[in-house]
Amino acid sequence: MPEGTEENTVGEATQDVSENTAQDKASQDKASGPGRILVAVYAIFALAATSRAAVQISTKFHEAPLAYVLSAFAAVVYLLATVALARRGAGWWRIALLACGIELIGVLTVGTFSLFDREAFPHATVWSVYGQGYLFIPLVLPVIGLFWLRRTKP
Repeated sequence: MPEGTEENTVGEATQDVSENTAQDKASQDKASGPGRILVAVYAIFALAATSRAAVQISTKFHEAPLAYVLSAFAAVVYLLATVALARRGAGWWRIALLACGIELIGVLTVGTFSLFDREAFPHATVWSVYGQGYLFIPLVLPVIGLFWLRRTKP
């Protein structure tokens, strides 16, 4: 064995291990550790928003169509975020990012309009008054989701 060959082999092996560790951290599963809690909370909100929208639309749609359609839209966003956060891969990561971004824009927009134009929102939606009916979790959840996605970027 030529002189210095053993040293190069050990150095290359160490470099390979550190590159693999960096890749493992970079591709950390979104649904692992705290991500599992995030997925569970999104799943609960998907179920709650879907149930609420279904009851509102089927029983009293004529009373507040805008509010009830927005509740249904929120349900779709929560469902999409739940699935995307639970799945692996760069494509699902992008979908989760989009869903959390839409959710944040939606809760800020609907929350603001529901404060200033109460006649347009005679009945509450999931995002009314920034999610007041749900302890403001709809306002905080997308921020946490976006933070988590930043940490788990592929």
